[in-house]
Amino acid sequence: MKIGVMLPLGAGDGPDGGMPGWKDVRAVAEAAEEGGLDSVWIADHFLYRDPEGQIYGMHESWTLLTAVAAVTSRVELGNMVLCASFRDPGLTAKMAATLDEVSGGRLILGVGAGWHDPEYEAFGLPTDHRAGRFEEWLEIVARMIRGETVTYKGTYYDVREANLDPAPPHRIPILIAGHRPRMMRLTAQWADLYNTAWYGTPNEKVEERLETLRQATAAAGTSVTPTAGIIVRDPDQQVADPSPQAIPVKDLPEAIGAYQKLGVEHLIISPEPMTPTTVKRIAEAKGH
Repeated sequence: MKIGVMLPLGAGDGPDGGMPGWKDVRAVAEAAEEGGLDSVWIADHFLYRDPEGQIYGMHESWTLLTAVAAVTSRVELGNMVLCASFRDPGLTAKMAATLDEVSGGRLILGVGAGWHDPEYEAFGLPTDHRAGRFEEWLEIVARMIRGETVTYKGTYYDVREANLDPAPPHRIPILIAGHRPRMMRLTAQWADLYNTAWYGTPNEKVEERLETLRQATAAAGTSVTPTAGIIVRDPDQQVADPSPQAIPVKDLPEAIGAYQKLGVEHLIISPEPMTPTTVKRIAEAKGH
């Protein structure tokens, strides 16, 4: 099983629960690479507003992932996951091809429809018909990065003879996160990998989501690799807002075995806290 970790992105992820800088992101990524982990991932948000109205800032994730590509040489690089509404499909395909070039073919293009209305409203983005917009966006992106010249006229997007030049020399894998029937149909049609998150040890919800994936791929006659996101805590370090789902790092080997039995092939870990020390302990636990 492959094991990856999320990288810090916004307020709360940095040292002492603050905002991480580039040096903090880089340090976590380098710890993952040096520790023998398989991948690093970064979320995609402009901001988060909690139910009390407190706003938490975020860095722009694609810029950070590109910088991580330039300072690593082995780990796979993934989005967990790009919000389709933030970047139009042609631009996304071009960016993916270029980052894949920078990284030497290590990109996993994780995508989703988005969900957090406050960031849409703050940046003037439409909140309606998210699944419909995503369906059109996804088809254009997938066909472009797979070598097609795309002409497409839909309700929300219109492209004419759009292609990638230079084209990526290999197939960039697409990961989709979602669970509703329409999203599962699109996953079975276009994705190479599927993600469900965030958990501790496996539970009925994980099993239900993976069964839904099996049903969708069986109906479509396709094969999609299942991945799962879990939260792992290092109890020897302070965490400002600990997740109730988090498992202690000492229990990670057992959790890996349990997810393997469910058919999960790539486990993506959100470390608590997001420090090089936590990542090193995750890497040590993976080796047990």
